[in-house]
Amino acid sequence: MRHQYQYVDKSSGVGVVDKTVSVLSAVSGAPCSLAELVSTTGLPRPTAHRLAVALEHHGLLDRDDDGRFILGPTFARWSTGADPWLALAQQAVLRLRDETGESAQVYRRANDDRMCVASAEPPSGLRDTVPVGAVLTMKAGSAAQVLAAWLPSSERSAVLRGAVYTAATLSDVRGRGWAQSIGQREAGVASISAPVFGNDGGVIAAVSISGPIQRLATPSLAQRRHLMAAATSLA
Repeated sequence: MRHQYQYVDKSSGVGVVDKTVSVLSAVSGAPCSLAELVSTTGLPRPTAHRLAVALEHHGLLDRDDDGRFILGPTFARWSTGADPWLALAQQAVLRLRDETGESAQVYRRANDDRMCVASAEPPSGLRDTVPVGAVLTMKAGSAAQVLAAWLPSSERSAVLRGAVYTAATLSDVRGRGWAQSIGQREAGVASISAPVFGNDGGVIAAVSISGPIQRLATPSLAQRRHLMAAATSLA
């Protein structure tokens, strides 16, 4: 995912807080190397490094296998304390990762975007790293299709404007009960997603597995079954 430059918002009047929020905001979009963190926030390299290491110390940041900064476990711990369902979501993706060997995520709609609220990565090999708290587009990806497919028609039409998928795609998703994406969000990455239904019959989340196209372009029956079981466990 391409990192875009964003000015540090200095409106709070407390400089260190503004800079810290800028670092966290940058990492929430995608994993960041130190160079990407500097480029995205506009902070001097020593400042960005000092803040990132301090946040890592407190568990607000962590590192992926490539040494890039990602959101840390403290965010997940705080979130699950506020919403017990998130703890169930994290358990579900850990189980789904172990069953399929692929990266697993749960997404919820966040206004015009979608947010990753639970994530689990395989210990090694090619993967699709999406940290908890990452905000992704509703215009591409299998999870976006799932979150859009069961929306009221007026909201669905708004999401479809500029999307890489079509109304016919969403009709197919509703018909078969799951969605697939091949290179929609990121070149070389494929995913499949299933809806999590709430008590009122609406979709409250999407459960996904994602990884290299070679492994997910034609999802197996076992992969689909594990995915659907994870979604059902969270309904």
